[in-house]
Amino acid sequence: MLIACAPTNCLPAAQLGGARAYVTGTTVHGFPAKCDVRVDISGDREMLFVTRELTLHVPYDKVNTLEYGQHVGQRFVEAILLSPLFLLSKSRKHFLAVFYTDANGREQALVLQVGKGDVRALLPELEAKTGRRVEYTDDEARRGRG
Repeated sequence: MLIACAPTNCLPAAQLGGARAYVTGTTVHGFPAKCDVRVDISGDREMLFVTRELTLHVPYDKVNTLEYGQHVGQRFVEAILLSPLFLLSKSRKHFLAVFYTDANGREQALVLQVGKGDVRALLPELEAKTGRRVEYTDDEARRGRG
């Protein structure tokens, strides 16, 4: 059984190897929905989603879909407080959704916000290990791929 942790008690993912990410949502019972996580894809059979309190194991052969997309938002608060030049600056957020079948045959999903540097390495490696092509949710993601 998984035990959820509060966001303030979550793993500082930068302290360990693997891709750093932030869980923005999940259907996995007991897994924290708002938490820093380390995505470890170094294993041959499964990927790990590691928080301070728990580790979620997802076998590569159980992954059904990988989706990647970007959300572009204006930095209005910075523009108001600091300078109108910040209106020209955009913040790109990189989201990866992993859909898989759990040990009980139920469909599960994890939605992660991944840093630009980490997502560039993560996507091709996930394609190779899962045998699934990444589905792009928007044209910006398809062109830039991170």
